[in-house]
Amino acid sequence: MNPSVSALSGPDVQASLPGLQVSLSRVGVTGVEKVIRILDDRGTEQLFYATLTCFVDLGPQQKGAHMSRFEEVVNDAIGEVILGQSAFRAETLAERIAVIIRDRQGALRAEVTIEARYPEHKPAPESGIPTQEIYTLYGSAVASAAGTRRMVGVAAQGMTACPCAQGILTGRARERLTADGFSEDEITRIFDAVPVATHNQRGLGTLHIGLPEGLDAGIDAMDLVAIVEESMSSEIYELMKRSDEGTVVEKAHRRPRFVEDCVREAIRGALDRYADLPDTIFVSARQENLETIHQHNVTAERTGLFGELRGELATGEHLPHHTSMREWLDGAPAA
Repeated sequence: MNPSVSALSGPDVQASLPGLQVSLSRVGVTGVEKVIRILDDRGTEQLFYATLTCFVDLGPQQKGAHMSRFEEVVNDAIGEVILGQSAFRAETLAERIAVIIRDRQGALRAEVTIEARYPEHKPAPESGIPTQEIYTLYGSAVASAAGTRRMVGVAAQGMTACPCAQGILTGRARERLTADGFSEDEITRIFDAVPVATHNQRGLGTLHIGLPEGLDAGIDAMDLVAIVEESMSSEIYELMKRSDEGTVVEKAHRRPRFVEDCVREAIRGALDRYADLPDTIFVSARQENLETIHQHNVTAERTGLFGELRGELATGEHLPHHTSMREWLDGAPAA
């Protein structure tokens, strides 16, 4: 009997020759939704609402991938990797799924991305009232014959205050105060005591850290969230009293930052927080600000290896090439 034919299921059409024998870069499934339940150290169940994307490359002699195997692997890996753990590491789950999918699909390369939404509770800055904040956790992995690479990332929101508009208003205020007879020392004291107004944006910050195979750096998602929030003019809170609102607005206006400043501060935060990690670590920082006095938004980003960034900081030279996320994920693991 032909091994590609089953009495129950019929011929394995996916394994047959395609009409045009050309390999495909990515074949897979998107929008796979799962609820992952984790018991923390206190025995409390925490829910992560996750969306998964899984791809493999497809050889020139295979008509199609076995799509049902993606779902089977996702279910098996969630039970195998997550069950009994007290912490959800999206990159670990993505790595496990990628390795199994590559094997079951007979692929040279498998790629998995997980996007999970989860809550964290933190106190408001002045009143201390608990407020629930929703963050996004990312985990990605690529498995190939060369090995496996993982990436962990987060997305968080914050507030930015525009330095340009603040500078304009500061200049106008200085002219008026001077005309009213205030001395330069008095004007300086006024500006030190009263932050000058400017327009604000709600900022969307994203930070990813890439880990070569065999390196378990213990990257904690909340550490990444802290770096992202600190990179902006101020963090924001879903629930605040008036005292909290005053503190957030004043903090933002005392730390005006452009979208470019936010990316550079996120890079600084990552390099400082993980100073002991090697040059082969990958980092990607991205910031998008939702403008309030324009109809467009503004964005900035930086990708690269720790070594590239450390070298640029040491020399001040503009590197002609920044390692991209795709390049890093597809690269050979560091020795």
